Amino acid sequence: MTTQTTAPETPHTVDTGKHAGLIGIPPHIGRALATGGGVLTIASTFLAWTWTSEFPGDLTVYGYPGGLQVLVLIGGLLTTLFGLASYGVKGLGWLTPAGADSALRLSAFGAFATAWYTILAISAQLGGLVNLEPGGWIAALATLAAALGAFALPFQWPAPEHVDPDDTAQERLRQQLRGAGAVIKASLATGTSTPARKLPPYAEILVIVAALAVGLIVFTYGIGTEYDELFIGFLITAGFGFTAAAKAGLVGRVSALTGKHRNVTMIGAFVAAAAFPFTQSDDQYATIGVYILIFATVALGLNIVVGLAGLLDLGYVAFLGVGAYTAAMVSGSPSSPFDIQLPFWASALLGAAVAMIFGVIIGAPTLRLRGDYLAIVTLGFGEIFRITVLNMDGTSGPDITNGSNGISSIPNLNILGFDFGQEHTIGGFTIARFANYFLLMLLITLIVVVVFRRSSDSRIGRAWIAIREDETAALAMGINGFRVKLIAFALGAALAGLAGTVQAHVTYTVTPEQYQFAHVVPPNSAFLLAAVVLGGMGTISGPLVGAALLYLIPAKLQFLGDYQLFAFGLALVLLMRFRPEGLIPNRRRQLEFHEETEAPTVLSKAGA
Repeated sequence: MTTQTTAPETPHTVDTGKHAGLIGIPPHIGRALATGGGVLTIASTFLAWTWTSEFPGDLTVYGYPGGLQVLVLIGGLLTTLFGLASYGVKGLGWLTPAGADSALRLSAFGAFATAWYTILAISAQLGGLVNLEPGGWIAALATLAAALGAFALPFQWPAPEHVDPDDTAQERLRQQLRGAGAVIKASLATGTSTPARKLPPYAEILVIVAALAVGLIVFTYGIGTEYDELFIGFLITAGFGFTAAAKAGLVGRVSALTGKHRNVTMIGAFVAAAAFPFTQSDDQYATIGVYILIFATVALGLNIVVGLAGLLDLGYVAFLGVGAYTAAMVSGSPSSPFDIQLPFWASALLGAAVAMIFGVIIGAPTLRLRGDYLAIVTLGFGEIFRITVLNMDGTSGPDITNGSNGISSIPNLNILGFDFGQEHTIGGFTIARFANYFLLMLLITLIVVVVFRRSSDSRIGRAWIAIREDETAALAMGINGFRVKLIAFALGAALAGLAGTVQAHVTYTVTPEQYQFAHVVPPNSAFLLAAVVLGGMGTISGPLVGAALLYLIPAKLQFLGDYQLFAFGLALVLLMRFRPEGLIPNRRRQLEFHEETEAPTVLSKAGA
């Protein structure tokens, strides 16, 4: 008698090595659909999307995109560009060294998201889809077709997880969700970058100039968005557009060029930033710009302490306050207890020196601590500073800081006869008070960038990195850990104090409430640390970008009211979940989080 046994049936899973798209459309049709959808999306932005101008941006005009149509136009252009590159069109291969398919999926979905967000906003605000004109319907269908076609392109599917028949329903659901996430991640994976054809030096510099010009245009457009719907659309388009360029390998290729020509890049970046006030018709956005620069400069100083030396400082904003109070006391303000008015260069040096002294005083007895213990001590210092200046009002203590009223009526700077409080005409352009301070703060930022760069590439910078990576091993190699950490602490404090000397004159008034650990309005210690981590620890551009985003986004999300901080916090959580190394990561840190990433052949001294 023979007994026949059969293996238990297992649920259907995708075969290992499957090469297919997410949507069952033949690849050649999907590619044509994505590219054609991008072209049709471009054409739709030149048509009217609604019949009334009551919707912001006036989408009633034929032949001239306006408002959110401009963002959809950009999404359509990117989709078309990556679509043509996927066909191997000559001249576009340089833009997609890591392949065009993943970038095509992201750009098509970004255009779809922006177009459909616009259509839903029109419907919600005007009272239904009946308010759409043909251009709106064409945009909706074109972006949908482009997205469907892009996700029909084939890619290498991941190997499926082993299915255990004894798993519960909840465990199977979790396994299916993990599998779906792995498939989506594989569909957006970056390919291996092909070596770039060697360009002459002047062409490489032109590429850098073009990248900086694009950056200036994007920043100017984002900071100048006039209504809520436009800013949300800008975030969608900018987010998907940048990610698509990164997946195509274009960001990495441009980064390689900027690393090769670091001096040219730095000079070009500051020239582009200096051009920002001249692109504005009034002082409204220069106000935001100068506060972003103050925030970014202090964040870059904190990056020395946290990013290079690996010291967690939760009271760093106190050094900004030390510099601001020092400058305010010697500014000639009637609220100052000292009847003295020093020139700006003297007050700036004095503010930086006093902040450095405070850094040494606080650091000397505490830097032998590590990790959480050091963080608690620095947090305590930040609160001690705020409470001390609050109580020095003549009642609870000596009358030095005027207590909660602070030092007010701080006069505008006057350097060599140039009054920063007055309008000036330069080359036919009129710049007002905040634009004047923007240019001054840009100079301070340049000084801080040079100090950071020279420090990170020096012997002491390599010692900071050694301490950050493994303090025990660094001490065993003969590095004086206490001395090295104290230098980082003192230098970071001095740079924050230098920025504070300008902040005092910009804000007119210095009060204790400006220097809290956490507050809705930056700069504060929590936002400063978030700017460093969000942008990318140990890099120059990372904290600058992180600070700009952390200042600009909350300012533009005010329409959310009580949900503003919730939405902002949720965005930070998601970003840290999916990109923990930061927006512009240090290469060594990126390899720590993504071990599958191919290591570069050369790392800079700081690991960038």
